[in-house]
This record gives sequence, structure tokens and C-alpha cells, in this order.
Amino acid sequence: MKLLLDENLSDRIIYRIADLYPNSAYVKTLGLINTDDAIIWEYAKTNDFAIISKDSDFHQRSLLYGHPPKFVYLRIGNCSTSKIIKILRENFDVMTQFSHSERESLLILT
Repeated sequence: MKLLLDENLSDRIIYRIADLYPNSAYVKTLGLINTDDAIIWEYAKTNDFAIISKDSDFHQRSLLYGHPPKFVYLRIGNCSTSKIIKILRENFDVMTQFSHSERESLLILT
């Protein structure tokens, strides 16, 4: 599973999860910073990414359109980058199952 991290997350996360989520990317490094959510959604869909964000707009888009792309919603409020890294690492098995599911479009991590 490769993740596309939204701009509301730190780009430092990528380097700390690369062993579990290879080929993941950050919207800023792809030139998608301050880009409309619809464009990010289409980019993820076209390039086989799962979007990960704390943005409720992607949550709504996921409910409306389903997948692809898959969406991982971090409902964690303000927290440190290290806590986000810990959540992603600890939920690797859950995220792997989610990525293989034909039915699920949305995964909420708290």
C-alpha cells in the first residue's frame, strides 16, 4: 500500500514509514500543495495511492464516490508527528487488510 500524505501532515513522516509503505509520497513533493481536493483525489486514483489525511473533506468525498482511491482518515486532532508515525506503524496490519478489501473505501484511525 502506498500512501499519499495530504498537506496537513508533515513530510517527515514519509521517511519514517518507508519500510512499511514503500513508494509513498507527500503532496508537496508532487507539486500538489494548495491544490483542490478533487485534483488530489484524481491523482491518487490514477497513480494507485491511498490518501491519508486529517481533512474531513476527503472523508465526505470517500463516502460520496467510494474507491478508488482508498482513504485513511486520521481522526486524531492536533498531535505530534511522532504520534502519527506510531499510529501508522502500529496499524500496518489493519491498513494492509483495508487495502485488499474490495468493499471498504474508508478507514478511520484514532
